[in-house]
Amino acid sequence: MLAFRALRAAFAAACLLTAGPTLAHEGHDDAPAAAAPARPRIAIHTDLYEVVAVREAPGRLRIWLDLFDGNAPVPDVRLEVTVADGQAVVAEPEPDGTYRLVSPLLARTGQALDLVFSITAGPAGDDLLTGALPALPPPDPHAGPFEDPWHAALEWAAHRPWLVAGGGALLGLAAGMALARPRRRWGRGRRAAMAAALALILLPLPGRAGPGHDHGDATPPAASAMVDAPSRLPDGTVFLPKVSQRLLEVRTAILRETEASRTVTLVGRVVADPNRGGLAQSLAGGRIVPPEGGLPRLGQAVRRGQVLAIVEPPIPVADQTTIAERSGDIEQQIAAAEARLARARNLAASGAGTRVQVVDTEIELEGLRRRRVLLSQNRVAPEVIRAPADGIIASARSAAGQVVAAQDVLFQVVDPAGLWVEALVFGADAAREFRGATASVRGGAPMRLSLQGFGRAVQQGATLVQFRVEDPPAGLALGQPVTVVAELAEQVSGLILPRAAVVRAANGEQVVWRHVEPESFAAAPVRVEPLDAARVLVVAGLRAGERVVVQGAGLVNQVR
Repeated sequence: MLAFRALRAAFAAACLLTAGPTLAHEGHDDAPAAAAPARPRIAIHTDLYEVVAVREAPGRLRIWLDLFDGNAPVPDVRLEVTVADGQAVVAEPEPDGTYRLVSPLLARTGQALDLVFSITAGPAGDDLLTGALPALPPPDPHAGPFEDPWHAALEWAAHRPWLVAGGGALLGLAAGMALARPRRRWGRGRRAAMAAALALILLPLPGRAGPGHDHGDATPPAASAMVDAPSRLPDGTVFLPKVSQRLLEVRTAILRETEASRTVTLVGRVVADPNRGGLAQSLAGGRIVPPEGGLPRLGQAVRRGQVLAIVEPPIPVADQTTIAERSGDIEQQIAAAEARLARARNLAASGAGTRVQVVDTEIELEGLRRRRVLLSQNRVAPEVIRAPADGIIASARSAAGQVVAAQDVLFQVVDPAGLWVEALVFGADAAREFRGATASVRGGAPMRLSLQGFGRAVQQGATLVQFRVEDPPAGLALGQPVTVVAELAEQVSGLILPRAAVVRAANGEQVVWRHVEPESFAAAPVRVEPLDAARVLVVAGLRAGERVVVQGAGLVNQVR
């Protein structure tokens, strides 16, 4: 029984030893590397261009050529590459804007290759770039299956001396326990100890040694299968390969000292040009009746004077009684006048009367008939609502059969090309002179404004100022809130960036991404002041001459 327990202990110890962490020897550490690139590459630049070349196969390179100032791709130029001591080879342009170079010299292993890139007839001129391509690793002598299993076992054990030492110690322990038993059981204990030692030695033996010294049966991926994924490195920088920069359309700019006007930010809203629009209201009120073409819809184009709606005025009961009485009186007067006219005509025909009496009676009868017509028209004449100006229907508050009161706004007509912005100016800014202004709607492009008028009456601590929108964008609506950035006469000098270049970091601070290497970006905390709806002034955090991302900064900021 004791021998059996010794065998079980040895077997368990062997399992624990083989399941423990593998200690990699020098040059074969299995820990993940901190470097982001997955494939050997060269990244170089001058003041004109930057080049990134990546090994896709032992004898082939993929080359990205971009402008240094702007990071825009440079396709379809003559690009010659000299590899080591060979002849210059022309890189073939690809449909995706890259270049492909095939040369047997690129298949050399064990040494770095000096490359010379010659650019001819490029948009920034001719240039020459040099660099060294990292060497291909030599073939692994331990990769692949071994023909001799004992040689494989010795090779495997040579890299695990700690396991061999532990096996020897357990073998000695098992042998000692077996010898401590009575002599009559010594043979069975000896057999158990030998079985334990054999299990300890043979259990972890591999069938073959994988590439990189005992990595199992797994084989490394081919170079063409490796992917250079964007990643955030431990030091906070972002590795963004050129293929991702092309996909995200990342653009950069070199910072330079420039002058600009100081600005002030105002809160405003969109209003209509008073001379290119208006309101359609009812004067007396009544019930709405659709015109012949129907009531206009929102967004419908109308012309000045076009009939928009008809309002039938209501007649109160007292007015109806008065109108009925007056109508009766007029009818009686008309009947009496007709009778007098008939008599006057008879007398004039017989010579007993005069022609003057006939004419007077005819005039009186004609006046009574006109009064009857006017009275009937006042009872049923509707109010016609017409468009006050050319434009489109911006708002409509009417429906067939709706009863409206006097001075109710039924329609608002606006000319889309004639929109203004009304803003409030507080405090000392009201006394400053505005040289120009821009406005922006959240998520929209900036709009140019021209000053129309400055109020001289203070309303609730603010002064009203009006601007005309030059070339209003489609979709701009009345009453829409906007942010107005007005330029003052005061000039400032500094580094000016687009607003899109400034993003929020994870800790909430404002940062700008610097393009430090062709495929490396670093975040720089900055303090900025708004200049207008599209630009900001860098107060601190950057220096002139640095390259920063001005397009796609938000996408670079999202790389994790």
